[in-house]
Amino acid sequence: MSESFDASAFLAACSGRPGVYRMLDASGKLLYVGKAKNLKKRLSSYFRKSGLAPKTAALVARIEQVETTITANETEALLLEQTLIKEWRPPYNILLRDDKSYPYVLLSDGEFPRLSIHRGAKKPKGRYFGPYPSAGAIRESLGLLQKAFLVRQCEDSYYKNRTRPCLQYQIKRCKAPCVGLVEPSEYANDVRHSVMFLEGRSNALAQELSSGMEQAAQRLDFERAAELRDQVALLRRVQDKQSMEGGNGDIDVVAAIASAGGACVHLISVRGGRVLGSKNFFPQVAIEEEAGDVLVAFLAQYYLSNHERDLPGELIVNAVHEDFPTLIAALAELKGREVEISHRVRGTRARWQQLAVTNAEQALSARLANRQHLAARFDALAEALSLDETPQRLECYDISHSSGEATVASCVVFGPEGPLKSDYRRYNIEGVTAGDDYAAMHQALSRRFSKLKEGEGKLPDILLVDGGKGQMAMAREVLQELAVPELILLGVAKGVTRKPGFETLYLNDAAHEFTLPADSPALHLIQQIRDEAHRFAITGHRARRGKARRTSSLEEVAGVGPKRRRELLKHFGGLQELTRASVEEIAKAPGISKKLAESIYAALHSE
Repeated sequence: MSESFDASAFLAACSGRPGVYRMLDASGKLLYVGKAKNLKKRLSSYFRKSGLAPKTAALVARIEQVETTITANETEALLLEQTLIKEWRPPYNILLRDDKSYPYVLLSDGEFPRLSIHRGAKKPKGRYFGPYPSAGAIRESLGLLQKAFLVRQCEDSYYKNRTRPCLQYQIKRCKAPCVGLVEPSEYANDVRHSVMFLEGRSNALAQELSSGMEQAAQRLDFERAAELRDQVALLRRVQDKQSMEGGNGDIDVVAAIASAGGACVHLISVRGGRVLGSKNFFPQVAIEEEAGDVLVAFLAQYYLSNHERDLPGELIVNAVHEDFPTLIAALAELKGREVEISHRVRGTRARWQQLAVTNAEQALSARLANRQHLAARFDALAEALSLDETPQRLECYDISHSSGEATVASCVVFGPEGPLKSDYRRYNIEGVTAGDDYAAMHQALSRRFSKLKEGEGKLPDILLVDGGKGQMAMAREVLQELAVPELILLGVAKGVTRKPGFETLYLNDAAHEFTLPADSPALHLIQQIRDEAHRFAITGHRARRGKARRTSSLEEVAGVGPKRRRELLKHFGGLQELTRASVEEIAKAPGISKKLAESIYAALHSE
């Protein structure tokens, strides 16, 4: 705690009413947001002389100022707390790093509706099912529906322009309503069956299909009976896979597991008694370490911070917390409906609860194991390079282009806990000779480390360059030009065989050439970072190249808007014919002056 912060004086004037408190450091940065039924009692617990958890003590040591906001009740305090956490993302709060909207299944309107995945605002007309915990869960459901009921999933623009059946019809995944190969009544029945499945009425659907199969067999319509048999078999397979028969209701099952290395929350979504899917969350845990603390923080952020998120009638959890009544009241106030939080459950609900706990434990164990494995690789790298300390930040650069087109340089960053993707950077390379990788590398490194000279960004412990002696020399030249403080430079070149495991490494300069055994953890780390830089560069290059190829040269010409472009292409019959035209021929097009024709001609022949 800062010497300038007088905790005794602050607590003497602090209110005992409900409210929210905000802890700030010397620079005014928000460290932590909390809520309390009694602000004075809650804040007093932070400033006692002994008994503080290590992470709480670390927070208190940085406090320079505490601000409070009094609210009418604890429910209002909880709502305000979640608003502030979402807006400011304080480093000492449990943070749910999940800002994406959850996907739904959309059944569009029309005579032959379409099934599709939908995210975001519900603007398209139709019926929505979900939300699902992940796009993978939706794809699994849509894949089953496509096999069982053959309802179309193609884009409307594709559907409206078909003149003959597509491949989906050939492989029995669609009945080709686009070309009239199915009657509207038959298609409507398939849609009705799909809706029953999406509503969770799988048992009723299976019974109806079984009855239809028997009737078809009695009519000696064995082909139809075989179709219905296959549909029933698919549904039964899904029910067997879920192992959740006998459940009912709309429920979210949430299990939290916390350990010294981190925390995991596993959420299972159940709608209509049917498991739709599940998802792991790894919230950033700073102070709260108990499963109950993680749970209440997760539930508050997950349901209170997103007004559009679906709230089921019941939440099944694996731990209890004294703040659950307040959370229930806040959810009721915000969502306008009651929700029950259950801990002691039996039967199917108990199986769901145990499944969520097991998944959370396994996911957290796998995550921690990966971290430990990566940390061991960092230690091995330090040993291989004879370093006194284990490096904490590695940066790797790579160049990607197609015959000099759309050159992109990538920068990826790794720490002992894994890739630091928020620090990744791409550089669009301009003004260098096409295919000159040395010049491209020079530009990328210059842009990166000139920012460092201006006080932006962090200095890496090791700078990896994907390339041989030439790339290595270029990197050294840039560092010397910018007078960057001494850092370790590591060049990674493919060996003579150009196969993984035979890389040639250069430490600081071309004279210090060495190799590492193919089974070396240090080499595996270098390969992992190099491959990630390569992947990141290629992804950026392809995106840039695709954008360039989708952009007409005419879009760069001042005075040629969308309407004039359409008229030009219509007049000449396409871009190819326009490119062949002379200035005089272009000037003959409607609305094109001689001066504008010269600009158009120059743009089309600028390369």
